[in-house]
Amino acid sequence: MARIQLQDVRKSYAGQQVIHGITTDIADGEFVVIVGPSGCGKSTLLRMVAGLEDITSGTISIGDRVVNGLEPRARDIAMVFQNYALYPHMTVRENMAYGLKIARMSKADIDAAVAKAAAMLELEPYLDRKPRALSGGQRQRVAMGRALVREPAAFLLDEPLSNLDAKLRVQMRLQIRDLHQRTGQTTLYVTHDQVEAMTLADRLIVMEKGVAQQIATPHEVYTTPATEFVAGFIGSPAMNIFDARCEDGAVLLPGGHRVTVADQAVSGDVRLGLRPEDIEIQPEAGNTFPIVLRSVEWLGADAFGYGVIENSDTQVTLRLAGNTHAARGDRLHVALPGDRLHFFSPQDGRRI
Repeated sequence: MARIQLQDVRKSYAGQQVIHGITTDIADGEFVVIVGPSGCGKSTLLRMVAGLEDITSGTISIGDRVVNGLEPRARDIAMVFQNYALYPHMTVRENMAYGLKIARMSKADIDAAVAKAAAMLELEPYLDRKPRALSGGQRQRVAMGRALVREPAAFLLDEPLSNLDAKLRVQMRLQIRDLHQRTGQTTLYVTHDQVEAMTLADRLIVMEKGVAQQIATPHEVYTTPATEFVAGFIGSPAMNIFDARCEDGAVLLPGGHRVTVADQAVSGDVRLGLRPEDIEIQPEAGNTFPIVLRSVEWLGADAFGYGVIENSDTQVTLRLAGNTHAARGDRLHVALPGDRLHFFSPQDGRRI
């Protein structure tokens, strides 16, 4: 196991910068997830740590070694890819043992390492099968087992669950988290799926256009997003974000509505963020503003209402109780929870 340190890491292609100076310190045994939309640079960053992409400038250290000039095989890392990359003509046992065989380990040590990893990943019944006889989830476990037997300083995983169906992804998330808790391996994991990111990570690196918008725990990212991008990307349904103005202890909303908020310290034009679950529905008008529902999505225990602030085109999503009788065309009175409002700068999107 080892810590991974990135110091002002940058990457350019043909003069176009795609990774903009990322600095972070991943502790020994920490599980860090790089998350962001397609094209944000998350896989490029992971491949630079692995040595599969050269860095333009900056420093990458694994353990106490700067690895900028080292080949991937010399970095003491193991990588799990999206497409499994198993040898089709080899059995599960042979696939898992191959790297150790190339490293000239003794047969006894190889057998012991494969047996230990197979037990952890519940692969013992499949050791003599070939990949074509396995399900997608089983193949992914084999790919993880092949990395696990090497006992590397760090695991790097590049969207390993994206080829699996929804049910298998849930199962594999649990297995990956359980495996990390048992092995304590330093892990850097890439995904575009925020649910994977939030459930697996000790810390998140939230990326947009090659920039690390926020590096923090899932709880911090969700409750205190550093930028409007982070606020809108993390959370399902997404946070409501719209133009507003704060003055004299009140928030002026689209449609000409004014709501008083206790201890309001922000003033001026803002981008106001409000999570769907934080919107408070009131039985009658008062210190509230009206939302007109356009549709209701029932999900069992919960329901989500989609509407607009009255007299405006500003769309708002709110969480409703699963036993709601709300329907299209209903007019709801909602209050602003003063302690759960998020304010962002209209100029640069940063949290105020």
